[in-house]
Amino acid sequence: MSLITLILTILLPPVGVAMKHGIDKTALLNLVLTILGFIPGLIHGLYVNYAR
Repeated sequence: MSLITLILTILLPPVGVAMKHGIDKTALLNLVLTILGFIPGLIHGLYVNYAR
């Protein structure tokens, strides 16, 4: 499951975050960051899923 989450986080950051944390404030923040720019959404997604 972790490999699938990692791949989805790289390709579609909000989907990867939502898979790991559910649809909550974290996923919505990641969605907004991804809309504003892909790189901020990607960085946030990787941080939320793997640095905590």
